[in-house]
Amino acid sequence: MTHLVTSQHAVPLMLVRGAGLVVEVTDGDGAHYRGSLGYDLIKTTVNRLALAQAEELRPHGITALAVTPGFLRSEAMLDGFGVTEATWRDAAEQDPNFIASETPRYVGRAVAALAADPHVAAKAGQVLTSWDLAEEYDLHDVDGSKPHWGRHFAEHVQPSAAT
Repeated sequence: MTHLVTSQHAVPLMLVRGAGLVVEVTDGDGAHYRGSLGYDLIKTTVNRLALAQAEELRPHGITALAVTPGFLRSEAMLDGFGVTEATWRDAAEQDPNFIASETPRYVGRAVAALAADPHVAAKAGQVLTSWDLAEEYDLHDVDGSKPHWGRHFAEHVQPSAAT
């Protein structure tokens, strides 16, 4: 619902300008089930919103798309693991996958790169990932790393899920 309310207020401003970028932040780039009905429904709806808005806003010079971060090292996650930005690596003792996490600034840099890309309209309707955008635009997280959740997931998470 918040995505629709935000668009309801922002899109008219873009229509006046005849240009703009609507970025839906989502969770995941695939069609896999996300663990519970409510969460799955909400996140796939956000992806579908990006597709539908792309179709309807394209004739007006506005691009809509979705971006998913990887394992997000947000303030809530840091608090949940009982670590800080300075000690975040200690959380990998609780969940080894946290070592592949990214800060919110990483996905923010990806969104900023999209906004600066004169060819962003070619990406309309897609669900993009922070790690792929980081490779495309040569972006780094605040610590200089280039987290790649897609590769980490394929190598470390997905194989154990199949057993």
